[in-house]
Amino acid sequence: MSKVLVIGAGGQLGQCLKTVAERRGLTDIVFPAEQDANILDEAGLKNLLSAEKPAFVINCAAYTAVDKAEEDLALAKAINETGAANLAHACVQEGATLVHVSTDFVFAGNEVKLLTEDDIANPINVYGQTKLDGEIAIAAILPNHFILRTSWLYSEYANNFVKTMLKLGAERDELNIIADQVGTPTYAIDLANAVFDIIESGSTSFGLYHYSNEGVTSWYDFAKAIFEISGTSVKTNPIPGTKYPTPAKRPAFSVMDKTKIKETFNISIPYWRESLVKCISVLQKN
Repeated sequence: MSKVLVIGAGGQLGQCLKTVAERRGLTDIVFPAEQDANILDEAGLKNLLSAEKPAFVINCAAYTAVDKAEEDLALAKAINETGAANLAHACVQEGATLVHVSTDFVFAGNEVKLLTEDDIANPINVYGQTKLDGEIAIAAILPNHFILRTSWLYSEYANNFVKTMLKLGAERDELNIIADQVGTPTYAIDLANAVFDIIESGSTSFGLYHYSNEGVTSWYDFAKAIFEISGTSVKTNPIPGTKYPTPAKRPAFSVMDKTKIKETFNISIPYWRESLVKCISVLQKN
């Protein structure tokens, strides 16, 4: 495979890319430390890419604190929009292709339908808006890009909903979980495999794609599955989102249509619950 540079290597997806690269025997991949790959430092990025000369750059760096972004607009915008643009400019200079990770939160989620890449994005929170602005910036600067929107990412690495539920389930007798927000959990290991599938395909079908695991669930049903699969005994109550107000609004329905990515790259996508079983198995072994 062509040389690959991973930005944001220390985060959840970055760690999953490293794990998957090792499993697949991929060797020509560079995972620089955060201080050596700061997406807010355009000159530094250009120097990094000039030294490494990657054919592909994977951008996993993002501001992902959805609620905090409501009051931290400047930093969220800097990382998710300006940082993405900086990276796109550096890729233009070196002739590299950028694989950039975005989110289902670019959608308002006020309609029950599978969301395609052609549907109008209309974010209802700062995080979603800054991620959409990053997508727009990349598309305007760099023709050779793959933007992958994903949703509800979890894995055995970093902080995420699965690990939080397992921790809370072990500590408490009863939990209230939001039941009226519907989407698809995505195992970051599966997303990492999809990223490498796209790179290895040699395809030049650049553009915007949706990737999440298959299936549909609510946060409540996701939590119930986590407890059932892990053997955790905890009373779980479904509640409406109005009972648990957060600074940032969430899409009520953000299930994405994956037809385009499956047909373009001949990718097979696992069902969310099957992948959850794999993740929990790894967490319990560790």
